[in-house]
Amino acid sequence: MDKVVKGPGGTGGVDLHQTLDDISSTMESFLETASVDRVYGAPIEVGTTKIIPAAENLVIMGFGAGGGYGSTDFESTEEKSPPGEGTGEGGGGGGGGGGRTLSRPVAIVIATPDGVRVEPVADRTKVIMAAITAAGFVAGMFLRMSRWPKSL
Repeated sequence: MDKVVKGPGGTGGVDLHQTLDDISSTMESFLETASVDRVYGAPIEVGTTKIIPAAENLVIMGFGAGGGYGSTDFESTEEKSPPGEGTGEGGGGGGGGGGRTLSRPVAIVIATPDGVRVEPVADRTKVIMAAITAAGFVAGMFLRMSRWPKSL
């Protein structure tokens, strides 16, 4: 059931079945990254304590496609039309996609005979970036307020 779409006059062609298979396999590989196996790491046993790392996974993906066909009916005053002028068939087509996967540790699950506890993993980079952003916002607001007109 391979469906090939061709332009006017039977020229050109895009195998839609193959394109959909390619998109499907790419999506499957991206979604495989977000599986539960990727979120919880292999347990590490130390004596009677079991440690399980946990991560946050983010999968971003997008696809696009385009196409076109048409014909022109320009009349030329010369017997032979220069390239790009005269009657002809159109063309076109294209597609693309991309994606990104991000993963970062967020917690450690510690299981002991006394119970289970979850210890968060502090992401220093995220904390520092939040502090810089907040400081920049405060400085910007302070400068804006100091330039405010004194009389209204």
